[in-house]
Amino acid sequence: MNVTLEYGDGFLDAVLPDTTDVFVPGETVPDPPCLPQDWDSLYAATLESIRNPIGMPALKELAGPGKTACIVIPDIVKGGVQETSHRKVAVKACVDELLANGVRKEDILLLFSNGLHPRTPKEEMREILGETLYSSFSGQILTHDSEDYDHLVDLGTTVGGDHVFLNKYVFDADIPILIGHAQGNPYGSYSGGYKHCATGITHWKSIGAHHVPAVMHRPDVVPVSTHSLMREKFDQQGMHMEEKMGKKFFCCDAVLDTKSRQIAVYSGYAKEMQPVAWKLADQRTYVHWAEKKYDIVVFGMPRSFHYGPGMGTNPIQMLQALSAQVIRHRRILSDHCIFIVPSICDGWLNDERWPYARDLFEKFKEVGWDVFSYAEEFATDPDYIKEYRFGRAYHPFHGFSMLSCGKLALDHTDGIYIVGAEKPEIAEAMGLKTAGTVEAALAEALQQVGPEANILALPRTYTTAAVHLCMKKN
Repeated sequence: MNVTLEYGDGFLDAVLPDTTDVFVPGETVPDPPCLPQDWDSLYAATLESIRNPIGMPALKELAGPGKTACIVIPDIVKGGVQETSHRKVAVKACVDELLANGVRKEDILLLFSNGLHPRTPKEEMREILGETLYSSFSGQILTHDSEDYDHLVDLGTTVGGDHVFLNKYVFDADIPILIGHAQGNPYGSYSGGYKHCATGITHWKSIGAHHVPAVMHRPDVVPVSTHSLMREKFDQQGMHMEEKMGKKFFCCDAVLDTKSRQIAVYSGYAKEMQPVAWKLADQRTYVHWAEKKYDIVVFGMPRSFHYGPGMGTNPIQMLQALSAQVIRHRRILSDHCIFIVPSICDGWLNDERWPYARDLFEKFKEVGWDVFSYAEEFATDPDYIKEYRFGRAYHPFHGFSMLSCGKLALDHTDGIYIVGAEKPEIAEAMGLKTAGTVEAALAEALQQVGPEANILALPRTYTTAAVHLCMKKN
């Protein structure tokens, strides 16, 4: 059969055996039905949710004259930017509810929770919020700066020993609101809830408590689930923030489908709301489809996807992207599975976005996985920090959080072939194999696992909102 795979800035056609199974998220197994996607219907559903929250008072009870609010909004990495996206609808609904119950407009701050991601530029703020919201809150929209110590509050340590910092604007607000997405994520199963605050409005040392080998290389991370130390740390840090603030986050999370459309909206106290939202999210995310385990998995890697232009050519990001597929799909992989992945791998690291990547790659080539001992040196480098704060760059610790995940691809497969690499030495330096064509890589893989191998193709792996594939239930 012919299969079209993502590759570089376009696509690559490959010929696979006719016995190959193919899975495309949202198509092979349809998502649960989404809500009607007109603005009025979504606004009404969202308003109904925030007026009937789980485990805490409604916004109208929290609001009042003289009260201040900080609405925390995810950056552009996930969640969609369509006119009826959850962020646009939920922010508008929360603002309207606050205004209707005595909060002054000038006492509402919109804060983008970019964490260690590039700080949200104005054009992305406008794209995420829409022109009307963006214009009406001009001067009241900020993006989190995890290196601005004048606007971070040191909250001490959790019961688990994690050092927690929190954005001061959130800490000081009478009503801290988290807008989130219950969308499948290889880090702790779902975005949203406490993961939002534990990664988006804190400091690299707080993130360094969970996005590190000691947590990510535990057996409870692969395959992905909500029952892991990583998820426990998200929750501990979020509840520690609430304890020190003396108030709960008001969360408004949407369960999203493959096209980032709202399946349902849940609001309230994260500790009680998360399990309810996840119950429905599980139906979309954990897809019980496979009738056999797969020995060979074939998928393509584009140059640009959710972490931005160059994710598919930056070797640090490449390895993380490969590991994400292991974490998501480990339940359906044989113990000797091989990945075959077309990737242009041409050496473009996007130095503007990842200014530390070349140095980190060279250090990795020098010391291998001992590279983690250099995390603090990179994380505190003033030149990298300057690019994060005032440029368009990721924070330097982000690279180590990616490598922490990236090693899992090597630990849980018997080999990964990068196909069509223009600079194969880059892939090989990361412990990956290379081949000129998918067909050549497949021939080698079949020699290793046997001619009767079960093969799975995953077209559009990185251009759709992924699922976690599971074995079919009896």
